[in-house]
Parts: sequence; C-alpha cells; structure tokens
Amino acid sequence: MRILLIEDDQVIANFIVKGLKEAGYCVDHTTDGLEGLDLALNNNYDINIIDIMLPKLDGLSIIERMRKHKIETPVIILSAKRSIDDRVKGLQSGGDDYLIKPFSFSELLARIQAHLRRFTNVTETTQLTIHGLSLDLLARTVTREGKKIDLQPKEFTLLEYLMRNAGNIVSKTMIIERVWNYNFDPQTNVVEARMSKLREKLDKNFNTSLIHTIRGLGYVFKKEE
Repeated sequence: MRILLIEDDQVIANFIVKGLKEAGYCVDHTTDGLEGLDLALNNNYDINIIDIMLPKLDGLSIIERMRKHKIETPVIILSAKRSIDDRVKGLQSGGDDYLIKPFSFSELLARIQAHLRRFTNVTETTQLTIHGLSLDLLARTVTREGKKIDLQPKEFTLLEYLMRNAGNIVSKTMIIERVWNYNFDPQTNVVEARMSKLREKLDKNFNTSLIHTIRGLGYVFKKEE
C-alpha cells in the first residue's frame, strides 16, 4: 500500500511517516502544495493525507483539482481548524475524512485502514492467493496451506509487491524504489538480506520455493499456470 502525505509541519510529518513505515506502508511526503498536486495527479496512491494550510497551493484546492481529474483515491484531511463549518467545507471539497490536530497516530491508522477497506472492496481484491500462499491486505496476515507465517512489516510489503507482479521479473532497483522508497544504492545488500529472510519464512517445511532468483536480472514470484 502506497500513501501520499502533503504536510508542511515537519514535526507532524516525521511523526506520521515514521509510524506508517513501521506499519509497513510506503510513503511519499512533500511540504509543497503544488508538488503535492503533481504527485497526486501522476502516481497511483491508495490513500492521500493532506493538510489544509500549505505553501503555494492549499489542501482544499489540491483535493478539488484531484476530483476534477477523476481521481477517486480516498483523502484524509489534516487541520487545526475545529469548527463544524471548516469540517463541512473540507468534506464538500472532496475530502473523505477530517482529522483535527493534534491527533493520535493510532486514530489516524484506524481511519486509513477503514478507508482502505471501503475503497478496496469496490476496486480490487483484499486478498492475494497464489500456490496456496494467501496474503490478506487488510488484516495484514500471511498463510501458506493454512499455516500462519509471521512477517515483519517490510517483509509483508515486499511479498505483496512480488505477488502483485507474479510471473514478471522485478529488478533490485524496482524493489528498492517501490518497497523502500529511496534512491537506489548499488552497494546496498538490503534487498538480498530481506529476500533471504522472506524465503526462509515462506519455504520452511515446504518443498517448493515460491521466489526465484534470475541471475543478473532480479527476482520472480512463481505464477500459477
């Protein structure tokens, strides 16, 4: 799951980004309203979290332009404005939820999960299943042939990416950009280390390996024929 955060308060932004990454989400963050609009219009996000008071372009204008471009991604508005009129204005502009600052991260996370349940029920499945391996996107659980597999948040995100691209080779660079969300460092072995750990957990007590290395190219999750 990929989330866009448009928030110019760096303390709040760091708090949200840290929490979401620990929960296994990929997060793009910007403090600039115009840059945020560009990201929202040109990328596929599962949730947008948008502050109202932003430099260059305010949050409500971002939401209105998104909706004019037929982008229906759920939007959670962040604001210090507490009046009912402000909340009504935010929702009428195209927002799906309105969270008043200060707020607890657990409440924000619960609202994100609630909107994902509603949105994904309409647009896509909430469970991926290939070769007896099932990944529940909402409960964030993994089982293989009915046996539960405990994964760390980043391992879950990596597995989701591989399963969504089952049958296709994904390179180390692609994995870094999508799962870790930072510029590729050719010297890092983070992908190899995490992939090894993921394979160990998925294949324990099973004879068939689901993730295969394509030397010089990347990795592929075996697709059912």
